[in-house]
Amino acid sequence: MHSPCTGEASQACFHNLCQLPFLGIPEPQSSTSITTAASSRHDFEVAMASSMYPNSQFTNHESFPSLQESFSYFTKAFPLYSQTDQADKIREQEYYHLSLSNHVCLDYIGHGLFSYSQQRSYSREATVASTSSSSLPLRQYSSSLETPFFGISYKAANLHSQIQYGSQESELECKIQKRIMALMNLSEDDYTMVFTANQSSAFKLLADSYPFQSNQNLLTVYDHENEAVKIMIESSKNRGARVMSAEFSWKSLRIHSGKLLEKVRRKRKNRRGLFVFPLQSRMTGARYSYLWMNMARENGWHVLLDACGLGPKDMETLGLSLFKPDFLICSFFKVFGENPSGFGCLFVKKSSSSVIKDSTSTGLVRLVPARRPSQISEESANDDTETEEKAKQDGYSYLECRGLDHADSLGLISISTRARYLINWLVNALTSLQHPHSENGHPLVRIYGPKVKFDRGPAVAFNVFDWKGEKIDPAIVQKLADRNNISLSCGFLHHILFSNKYEHEREQILETRTSEGGTVLNGKRDKLYSGISVVTAALGFLTNFEDVYKLWAFVSRFLDADFVQKERWRYTALNQMTVEV
Repeated sequence: MHSPCTGEASQACFHNLCQLPFLGIPEPQSSTSITTAASSRHDFEVAMASSMYPNSQFTNHESFPSLQESFSYFTKAFPLYSQTDQADKIREQEYYHLSLSNHVCLDYIGHGLFSYSQQRSYSREATVASTSSSSLPLRQYSSSLETPFFGISYKAANLHSQIQYGSQESELECKIQKRIMALMNLSEDDYTMVFTANQSSAFKLLADSYPFQSNQNLLTVYDHENEAVKIMIESSKNRGARVMSAEFSWKSLRIHSGKLLEKVRRKRKNRRGLFVFPLQSRMTGARYSYLWMNMARENGWHVLLDACGLGPKDMETLGLSLFKPDFLICSFFKVFGENPSGFGCLFVKKSSSSVIKDSTSTGLVRLVPARRPSQISEESANDDTETEEKAKQDGYSYLECRGLDHADSLGLISISTRARYLINWLVNALTSLQHPHSENGHPLVRIYGPKVKFDRGPAVAFNVFDWKGEKIDPAIVQKLADRNNISLSCGFLHHILFSNKYEHEREQILETRTSEGGTVLNGKRDKLYSGISVVTAALGFLTNFEDVYKLWAFVSRFLDADFVQKERWRYTALNQMTVEV
């Protein structure tokens, strides 16, 4: 695996951006490097403690420090944050819609292909072209202008034939494929890449094409319910797979290493299979060691790396230069904060491609140029090649993936440093909220997974509790956040293992999720559906301090015991007024 940024990746690993947690395997570290790493973490935690307003506990949302005050304390604690200001300039110039709409996007996972500015320029060009070359009313096609650059069409081929024999690709597909391979730091000599309709399609395609008849096991490592993985599991079960999962220890939600080692090293016949592994949890921000992939391979497993939750430059860490997975899946959306539609990508290592079997599964797609209004007429039955040729004649260019270029210009270290400061400040800020006058000192927020931690990922899972200690439904929190222009996600943590020390907390903590997706608090536990529903916030490389401050300020409003009821009354009144008018 080659890298145009080997020097930067080496420096990133030196700064502990690609940690290899201890798994009972010796690591090539000197005593000096271990001491330096420990010292860096200690200094970071001390600085984080001083990054808040002097009052470390907040009980009243009306007496909050201002954004300016909070940012001043933050930058004093972390002066290096100012060195990441190029991200702010990119956001101001290319993604100005976030400020104009006052929208805080904390629910995006994946990679954005294009910028908002680029999309608007494309739409303006389309408007000019349509008014000069089409006699049809533009208003009929306004929705098409909102879909930038390309669309997708399904292929009849299955994964096996595509990998073995390939297919004719358009210039658009070739150029976007090369750009994505460069971003993912993968060589075309090592991997074959195919486009899929979405992330779920990529997981299902692989499940339908993997030889579970001979390699009978599917072992997944997810601390949360993942829709794409659920689809893979169901498809694998239908083909005879034996499904297993890693378990996560309460309260840290770290991987229970002993139990996972036992499953990876199984001595039974036909122990081999598919090991599905993300490098970090897209909900809790917990990070996992690359060594799990190596250990799985040494024990006869094929390894699928789920890169959907990774940052835009995380593939440049040296860990992935050492551990090349057999399969890799990632997803792309079009414009951050504007158009979440996109496609998925499945990469198959060429040396492992013979394992792919023939199947009837579909989900492969082609990327086709978006048809502009000037190309639409009653007889517009042109095929994709003709559409692309017409776009060239009109002088339109699709291949400048400016969103990916922005990530490249910032680099791994800048993106990782910025995310580290912001996510840890947010965790620290949320845990500083305390209900006033509560008998047992109930905190407003509970964080699940890592707390303030140097090498945690840029996501946090949490719940909000009222003054009596009862959890507020995450769906309500998400809805109220949305009404305040803050986009959050909801999720479901599962496969949680309680040791004897915490066994008494099990009934209080776990919920039972029904097959329809609802929850029953403190009900009879079902092993398949027991877990914890949570609110999640995910930070991207465009996230700034104001975004995380706004989330903190919003959550603090739940310190008002009547906040939820007030909001319910307010919106009921607004809705009634709207109906009457």
